[in-house]
Amino acid sequence: MTTFNELGISSPIMKSLERMGFEEATPIQAQTIPLAMEGNDVIGQAQTGTGKTAAFGIPMIERIDTKLRKVQSLVVAPTRELAIQVAEELNRLGKNKGVRVLPVYGGQHMDRQIRSLKDGPHIVVATPGRLLDHFRRRTVRTDLVQTIVLDEADEMLNMGFIDDIREILKQVPAERQTLLFSATMPKEIREIATTMMKDPKEVKVKAKEMTVENIEQHFVEVPEKYKFDTLTNLLDMQNPDLAIVFSRTKKRVDEITEGLQARGFRAEGIHGDLTQGKRMSVLNKFKNGRVDVLVATDVAARGLDISGVTHVYNFDIPQDPESYVHRIGRTGRAGRTGEAISFITPREIAHLRLIEKITRSKMKRMVPPTNKEARRGQQQITVEKMLKTIESNDLEAYHETANQLLDEHDSVTLIAAALKLLTKERRDVPVQISSVAPISIKKAEKEKSRGNNKRFYGKRNQSSGRNQSGRNQGGRNRKGNFQKRRNRDF
Repeated sequence: MTTFNELGISSPIMKSLERMGFEEATPIQAQTIPLAMEGNDVIGQAQTGTGKTAAFGIPMIERIDTKLRKVQSLVVAPTRELAIQVAEELNRLGKNKGVRVLPVYGGQHMDRQIRSLKDGPHIVVATPGRLLDHFRRRTVRTDLVQTIVLDEADEMLNMGFIDDIREILKQVPAERQTLLFSATMPKEIREIATTMMKDPKEVKVKAKEMTVENIEQHFVEVPEKYKFDTLTNLLDMQNPDLAIVFSRTKKRVDEITEGLQARGFRAEGIHGDLTQGKRMSVLNKFKNGRVDVLVATDVAARGLDISGVTHVYNFDIPQDPESYVHRIGRTGRAGRTGEAISFITPREIAHLRLIEKITRSKMKRMVPPTNKEARRGQQQITVEKMLKTIESNDLEAYHETANQLLDEHDSVTLIAAALKLLTKERRDVPVQISSVAPISIKKAEKEKSRGNNKRFYGKRNQSSGRNQSGRNQGGRNRKGNFQKRRNRDF
């Protein structure tokens, strides 16, 4: 491993890294930072969770002239959530140097953003549509921009922002540094790299490095109608600190969330149809521990960087290997261990094997827990809490009452009553989750054999709105653009 000290980073940024607890650079950081600090354009192929923000952020911050209160760097991100998270990390990295970073995104009042831009941030992190709005209003000036970063470029392609990206690159000075990061390299992204970047150096994190090694990966083979009961039993047994449940459609996110809430779990859902205010409220609750289970679609959770997530549950198997890596990468961060469990119907076993082959990872089979095992697991968690309380040796104030109870009842009855009182009682409310069509295994294998980067879609159905050709009811064309969502920031 390479330490940050070996990369020639300035003292102010080193102090920020030390305060953040970072010593060793990740592979993408170790390869990208030297190239970028030399002024090269860089193409980085890496997944979320590999340390991309610091990889482009450190060289960018090194070039900032803090005496000049003008926009000197731009970062373009596909979603509001990612823009906010990137801005937060850049602010932490640049704090000791005095670098100011501002996120701007759709859904926030334009007047408020304009006032913040007048304060003179050095770096603006923006979603594509809102950045172009500011260009037209001339509230973001590009004449002093020396570095531009395109983060999660393939997701911006999928969300219909590819033309916006081309327009943004045309409006920044030709003499600039361009850093492009993408999990995959479709031809449209490759075309931008060849036509709008100057002799870019390529950095690629290998597949085995994309899959986080300290994550235990399991799968449960379970019929569709038993998935929800299996999920609640696992939550009862494993009692995760923070968990994310991934579902394939917005409708199922809402149904799973309502079902978990009905059974007494602190759960909230997040997907693209929620308002920006609601989504930020849910994320803040999850980060602060007021929500234990976050139910999400892939697009809504893209780029989330929330520490402390111990478990990821794939309620629906992801439709391509890249999405699987993105999903399980939400846990097992910062050296911690994590667990990822995928629910697989019998017809999806072949697709599971395809994901294992491409990601070079092996999932262990897990037997679905029974209701009795779930109850026993909950009781064991309660026992562990009771034993920790005994070890604290701070029970003297309760001895008198305890002795009175022992005079009236036997000890086994008293302990059983305490277990019942302290163990979370689950309400077994019947929950109906709408089904989704199975993944087209033959199509998935056929597409992969062609060596392209298309995602794998199942047969058309009401809940997902997709068909086998990869088109979407929202108007997706073959270039991956959502025409009806063209100017919408997710």
